[in-house]
Amino acid sequence: MSLLRTVKTVLWSFIGIRKRSGYEEDLGRANPFAIIAVALGLVALFVVGLIVLVNWVVKN
Repeated sequence: MSLLRTVKTVLWSFIGIRKRSGYEEDLGRANPFAIIAVALGLVALFVVGLIVLVNWVVKN
């Protein structure tokens, strides 16, 4: 499974909407360690983005 497809799979899971056929297709090909690594990276980016946004709003 390519990195882009893994990122796409993780982003779909963050949103929480997905067709069952797409989920089953990804489940068969997915590398669990790659999905966990990408998910942790995206969560870290999300948290850092929120911190930056809050600091920017509080400054203004």
